[in-house]
Amino acid sequence: MRKQPVPSDVEDYFDDLEPNARAVLYPVIDAVRDAMPAGYELGLHSGVPGWVIPLARFPKTYNGQPLAYVSLAARKNYHSLYLMGLYSNPDRDAAFRAEWAASGRQLDMGKSCLRFRTLADVDLDIIARTVASVSVDDFLREYERIKRPA
Repeated sequence: MRKQPVPSDVEDYFDDLEPNARAVLYPVIDAVRDAMPAGYELGLHSGVPGWVIPLARFPKTYNGQPLAYVSLAARKNYHSLYLMGLYSNPDRDAAFRAEWAASGRQLDMGKSCLRFRTLADVDLDIIARTVASVSVDDFLREYERIKRPA
């Protein structure tokens, strides 16, 4: 659970977490960071650490904020890994869910939010492959395809 005040950067975010939460989240953020394709930037966005496409690269977003690709958040009773590359691509989402099911782990996931309580709940290899699979150019093409008027 988060202490007050609101963190100003990614390092502060993790420093403010309880030790048990850090122990779960550090390996996840390390796996994501190591797999992250070039061009995404890590920062604190909407109060949580995440990788985005910087506005300098793509300023035409629907809300004037950088496009979020992957974010990680500590919640009171669980943690969340937001995989927006799955949300924007139904085929990639289905492949992820099938690979996860084959791992034998239970999947607790919404449209892009993978929820987990312990490190044993996540498959870091699947997460790393998923993160590595979407270049900035691919993500931008998907975004523009989705936002294009019919």
